[in-house]
This record gives sequence, structure tokens and C-alpha cells, in this order.
Amino acid sequence: MGLKVSRQHFNNSQRVENMKKMMNVLCAMTLTMVVSAGCGTNNAATEAPAVTSGTKAAAPAAAPKKYELNLATAGDTNMTDLQEKNVVGEFQKQYPGSQVRVVNSGAGDGGTQKIFEKLKAQKDAGKTEWDIDLAIVHQSGMQQLIDNNLLDKWVPQSANKQYVVSPDSKNSLGTNVEGYVIPLFHSQVALAYNPDKVKKFPANFEELTAWIKANPNRFGYNGIKNGASGVAFATAYTYWKSGDYKTLSEGPFDAATEQKWPAIMKELKALPVTYTNGNNGTLDMLNRGEIDMGPVWVDMFNLWVDEGRMNPNYGLKVIDPGLPGQPMYVVIPKNAKNKEAALQYADLLTSPEIQAKVIVEKNSWYPGIDATVVLPKVSEAGKKKLFKDITADDLNKRGQSFPINTYFDHLKTAYEKN
Repeated sequence: MGLKVSRQHFNNSQRVENMKKMMNVLCAMTLTMVVSAGCGTNNAATEAPAVTSGTKAAAPAAAPKKYELNLATAGDTNMTDLQEKNVVGEFQKQYPGSQVRVVNSGAGDGGTQKIFEKLKAQKDAGKTEWDIDLAIVHQSGMQQLIDNNLLDKWVPQSANKQYVVSPDSKNSLGTNVEGYVIPLFHSQVALAYNPDKVKKFPANFEELTAWIKANPNRFGYNGIKNGASGVAFATAYTYWKSGDYKTLSEGPFDAATEQKWPAIMKELKALPVTYTNGNNGTLDMLNRGEIDMGPVWVDMFNLWVDEGRMNPNYGLKVIDPGLPGQPMYVVIPKNAKNKEAALQYADLLTSPEIQAKVIVEKNSWYPGIDATVVLPKVSEAGKKKLFKDITADDLNKRGQSFPINTYFDHLKTAYEKN
């Protein structure tokens, strides 16, 4: 293969400690923050020297470059909107006349799988220039993308490399990703609910399953198809029932651990729930009153509220022992045809300014880069919205990781088989 990437199992206590540090920073900055803006101007006039006879005028500044870029993003429709409605225009302001083509490969881990398959096919065909220049992918795809030598180790060239500090920018589900990724954002799954129908919200999974049985078909999720919110719920249920969170999220892999799963999956799938058609489907059915509760991505819920598509009185909770969240990664394929364009666009996408304006303020995601350089650029209203329902303390105590890759793949298979 020419490139051998070592894998290491991430120390969960270190991950939790680092996440706590980040969330403590986030929480503190939502309560007290003094942001000083440099407003002073230099009053000393600077005059260009006059051009007189015999003096050669300075050459005009070079025009900005025009770039072409093909960007593939996994995820739901909000991931396409993120680029087309918020970032592409900013890039074209910096580089007038540039063309950015955004293609959505599909929701959930299947969208990332399609990006992998496209890149692998071009490599196997012997092509020296690949037609995906930049991609946004899930954690689940990182092992095979790196093992097949499909990614460029681009982060050392990034203008924002000093802000890449999160644990999952170094290790992703047991795979060493350092240098290959910058997290675009960190997201979290929570249970959304209608408070008029759910008078006493379940505090934990035991109470939740009792509520589901007492209220048939009023809880909805998408199984493990067409969106990772359903995958997160099935994973969290398995963590709770098995008691194996530490083993499944850290490794090492032991097939004996999976012997409990068939019974767990049968029990989960026997619950009287409504199956939705995806992340958006759960939100839509909740808003239309067809269900009263279901797992959703916090950012998507807040976006629907902002757009008037979700009742603003509905709430979000993360119950004990927890629910998973994840980053999505910015990656650059090894043989990207327009690699310079990809680097310029990636630098914009992961800049403190775009992270504040688009990632946090607009989309209610947690920053992908160092929060201490992002949150000072976020309005007080933006910070308040970010922590309205899911506090930093909630994330410290109940934010979970997805399993390491082998367990994760096997868990999804077990769900389908049982």
C-alpha cells in the first residue's frame, strides 16, 4: 500500500477529561464573557507617492485566482445547505468567478460509504486525478479511507492547524486520524419531545422503555436506515442493556462481548414504536403530532425551530446513561484534481470566523476547532441558544462516543439480523 497507518485505542478517561475541559470552557463562556473589539484606527495618513515624469508606476496588484472545486458531503439535506447557502458565497467573495459544485452522497454512514467507493474506484482504475476535491465524512468511514491510502495528510498545511485540539481529531473510533482531518463540527443526539403530551419526561432508559410501552407508537425513530439519529438510539440502548459502554467504545475487540446482542436487539425491536423515514422524518412526524418523542440531532432540531418548521415549545433532553454524538470531518482526497482550491476552501470552512458565524450561530453545532477562539466571535443570543436545552454539564455527564469500528459494524448487522 505504501502507507501504513498505526491504529491505537483511545484512552476513554483522557477523551472524557478533554471533552470536559472543552465543555467547561463552553459553559463558562456562555455565562461570562468580555469581548473586546479592536476599534482603534491609525490616524496617520499614508499617501501614495506621486508619479512624476520619469518615474515608473507600480505594477497593478494581481487579480484573485479563480478556482474550480468539487465538494462531496455525506449527511442530510442540511449538510448541502450548509455549503451552498452559507460558505460557497463567502468563498466566491474571496475568489470571484470561482465555481464550487456541491454533491450530497446521502444521509448517515451510507453517504460516507458512497464517497469511499467513488474514491476507491478511481484509484483502482489507475486515475491520477480524482474528481472529488474535498469531502465531508463521518467517523465510520475513516478506517477504510486511510487503510486504502485515499486521503491526503493535509492538516499540517492548514492555516488553522493550531486550532485542531479535540481528541477526535487525533483518534476516531480506534483509528489514528491525526493530520488527515479537521472536525467541521461536533453534534449530539437528544430526545425531542412535545411537553403537552409528555408530562413527566423519562430520566433514564428504564423509564423511557416503560413510557414507550404505555404509549404505543408515540415514540418514533428511523431504525438504522437513512440517518444516524436512529443508529445513535439503537447504540445507546445497547450500551444501557449490555453495560459494556467502556469496552465497546474503547476496545480492544472481543467477539464474546457480542453474545448478548441478539437478545438485546430482539427486545429493542419488540418495542411498540413508529418507524420514520430518516432524520428529517422524525422531526416532521413530531412537528405534525404523529409522534410525541424521538431521537434527533440537536442542530437539526434547532434549525427547524429557527425556520418555523418546529414548534418552539418542544424540548430536548439527554437521558441517563447517555446518548452518542459525533464529529463530521473535512478531508481532502490524496489525488484531488484541484488540491489548491480544496486547501483554500478547507481553510475558510475551518476558520474561527466561519465556525462562529455558520457552525455555531447559524446551525447550533458545537465548534469543530478550539472553542476558545470561536465563542468570542459568537453573539450572546447564539451562545444562549446553543445551551438552551442541552447544557455543557449534560454533555460532560451523558455525551457518549459511538463504538470502535469493528463493534460498530457488527452492531448494525446485529440490529438488521435480529
